[in-house]
Amino acid sequence: MQRRFILKLAAALGAASLFAVNAAHAEDTIKVGVTGGPHAQIMEVVKTVAAKNGLNIKIVEFSDYVQPNAALAGGDLDANSYQHEPYLQAQVKDRGYKLIRVAETVTYPMGIYSKKVKALAELQPGAKIAVPNDPTNGGRALLLLQKQGLLKLRADAGLKATPLDIIDNPKKLKVVELDAAQIPRSLNDVDAAAINTNFAMEAGLKPKQDAIAIEDPKGPYVNIIAIREADKNKPWVAKLVAAYHSPEVKQFVESKFGGSVITAW
Repeated sequence: MQRRFILKLAAALGAASLFAVNAAHAEDTIKVGVTGGPHAQIMEVVKTVAAKNGLNIKIVEFSDYVQPNAALAGGDLDANSYQHEPYLQAQVKDRGYKLIRVAETVTYPMGIYSKKVKALAELQPGAKIAVPNDPTNGGRALLLLQKQGLLKLRADAGLKATPLDIIDNPKKLKVVELDAAQIPRSLNDVDAAAINTNFAMEAGLKPKQDAIAIEDPKGPYVNIIAIREADKNKPWVAKLVAAYHSPEVKQFVESKFGGSVITAW
């Protein structure tokens, strides 16, 4: 009787121990959303570094800017790494997401590209300029066009400027709003386009070489890692940030992208 009891107890303890190991493993496996191109490539290196510290990352790739935050807020992701702070704040305000930034990652200076002119000065009156149709990246594009002297915005337009904020447009440029991911494919249909660097590079464009104007990398558009506010104290968050801010990732970014993508740490 005593022997059977001991055997049953050992089996129970073994099962409990196995359950604890599996639970711990589950806690150390996270899903991180990214957009295609550099964000996905960088996260592959982060994944390798994180694995050395017991954090398993499953990378989930998206083709647009809207779904990664929806998936994170809905619990289908544990984190995402693809957006800058102004975009996250706009999503939080507009959609009520309880998402927060936990770390800065890299900066992708936005550029203006064209298959029809080699300089902005060559744009003819009435030329079509494509810009992203989401509020923060659209505003970013308009601010870049303003800095290049092509138009003037209201003084209080801020980072969320829209075409309605244009108060001076000497060349009568026609601003065409398109989904950010689709703009590289529309270059043949417009005279010039403001393209986010991750989508430009994914389309085979080289920002330093191909852009006819490019944004100053020092600005408010540094990219971030976002998580749900409720998860901010979970151990995996610190592991994810440490892996991203590792020397291995910095070296990869600097060697792979040649200055088109800039680390923020």
